[in-house]
Amino acid sequence: QVQLVESGGGLVQAGGSLTLSCVASGRTFSSYIMGWFRQAPGKEREFVATINKSGGTRSYADSVKGRFTISRDNAKNTGYLKMNSLKPEDTAVYYCAAGQGPWIATTPGNYGSWGQGTQVTVSS
Repeated sequence: QVQLVESGGGLVQAGGSLTLSCVASGRTFSSYIMGWFRQAPGKEREFVATINKSGGTRSYADSVKGRFTISRDNAKNTGYLKMNSLKPEDTAVYYCAAGQGPWIATTPGNYGSWGQGTQVTVSS
């Protein structure tokens, strides 16, 4: 399994931006698809974005499409989630995940490795 550590969360005003990072160790990062999920208090974990192993294919939840961008730098073993035009409803703990499937994936069950999460709070 690959180990994942997120960073970059924090408190931001509505309309602001944040970039989350996810550093992988232990295995070859480029062998894994990557995803970002989030979980707000009292809610289930939900899909945010996913990217394939090479970085050429991406998919987003409708709620973040056009505002968030997922990317990866396999040479640095790091994935990113750039978040623009943040809204209070984006407030959640954000998790990065890595999976060994052949393509992108939008469900948590397709990911075997998870980070500890980073809190994002958007004030109105």
